[in-house]
Amino acid sequence: MNIRDLLRDLPVFAQPLPQFAPGDAPGHPHDLFVSWLGEAIAAGVAEPHAMSLSTVDADGMPDTRTLLLKNVDDRGWQFATDADSAKGRQVATRPLAALGFHWREQGRQVRVRGSVASLDPQTSASDFLARPVGSRVASLASRQSEVLTDPADLEHALTAAEDAVKDNPDVLCESHTVYAVTPVTVEFWQGDAQRRHVRLRYRRVGDSWAKELLWP
Repeated sequence: MNIRDLLRDLPVFAQPLPQFAPGDAPGHPHDLFVSWLGEAIAAGVAEPHAMSLSTVDADGMPDTRTLLLKNVDDRGWQFATDADSAKGRQVATRPLAALGFHWREQGRQVRVRGSVASLDPQTSASDFLARPVGSRVASLASRQSEVLTDPADLEHALTAAEDAVKDNPDVLCESHTVYAVTPVTVEFWQGDAQRRHVRLRYRRVGDSWAKELLWP
């Protein structure tokens, strides 16, 4: 199989795409993101809250994975993970990250770059207790990113966690942490079938935001 030819023959931007007039964009990237997210949900985009999170380890090696956006407010773009996980350890060592949203059905991307900080324990506890039971059980049982030498160990840990939740529905995973990315740049990318993509970047300048059009 010729992978290069196979990939070249795949359609790109085959569906009608929304328009984006950057001149009408609000002054704060938060407002435009909320607007685009609402449009993605209304358009039936699959899992529009899924995003890539990119971090760097202590050796400078980049890492990326997909997880869910938890919230966006004046504290930043928020995600949750175990503080003892690989990504938790990475942001503890190098508190910088990039987020990427790809809404394929609309030909849209949003890129967020900035610093990372953990939020208060109450926010993390509330987020954990709001999760479905199965997710709470999995978090309590998991030693995320460690080597699993025997699958039976996972089953034993899950059983113990299920019992713990049954005994106390309010039991917490102490390492479950909500983090916020405070952006220094946020880019909104609208694809175009003729490759006349529209790119609008918000760049933090002091306490305000500068808006810049970028070449496609």
